[in-house]
Amino acid sequence: MLNAFFDSASLFELPGRGRIKVFGEDRKRLLHAMTTNHVEQLEPGQGCYAFFLSAQGRILSDVTILALSDHLLLDVEPAQAKPVFAHLDKYIIADDVTLEDATEQQTTLALEGPAAKDILEAIGAPVPVNNYDTADWAGRLIVKTSYTGAEGYHIYLSPLDAPILRETLQDARAFEADEDEIETARILNARPLYGVDITDKNLPQETQLTHALHFTKGCYLGQEIVERVRSRGHVNKVLKRVELPLAEGAVTSSAYDPRNDKTVGLAYVRP
Repeated sequence: MLNAFFDSASLFELPGRGRIKVFGEDRKRLLHAMTTNHVEQLEPGQGCYAFFLSAQGRILSDVTILALSDHLLLDVEPAQAKPVFAHLDKYIIADDVTLEDATEQQTTLALEGPAAKDILEAIGAPVPVNNYDTADWAGRLIVKTSYTGAEGYHIYLSPLDAPILRETLQDARAFEADEDEIETARILNARPLYGVDITDKNLPQETQLTHALHFTKGCYLGQEIVERVRSRGHVNKVLKRVELPLAEGAVTSSAYDPRNDKTVGLAYVRP
């Protein structure tokens, strides 16, 4: 039910998300030097959103980085798990860092919409306060984040545990969303998806996802290009939500908005 994303809460599963555990004393230092956000300042229970860049400043992947008690947990799009693992592994030389592919160990239940917080509280779950904060809950990990751009929380848990919690959330008035509704909500909320709206041809500032960038953190791979764009003050194109048809620009995603009887999309247009 599409309306649940905007006036109650939608429930859906995100199977196959790439999960990489990063262990070792140098884990923060390595990720700090490999991504666009400030990883070294993260304390257990905190997280951030960031990009992995090439030396030319192009986006190789986006990533949610979660600081847990003894490791960093990286969450990426399913198709990016192996490339990101290989990318990191290539730069581990004399560092005390160990990588573990944990993709098969977990799945994700997403609860998104304005009533998501109330539903979690109603079933006795802890609710993280700030974006990308985490909370442990009986062997599950709750993350304040969103796939569609609606207010939401993701629950990382065992695939065997997922059906049990899913039923509990449904009983608490979370409405199941299908793939078309998820995709439509994502586009209506202007939430870009790596591999669709963002690729390795894009520069970070073109996405307008400025919360992925930290401009005073020091050197990292691709930082020279990011700083050059910042000092220049603009890029030639930016990703925006638009109404279709579009006179000029490159559309990356589109969906029909039944609430307003319009077709909308995400597109790269002139700023």
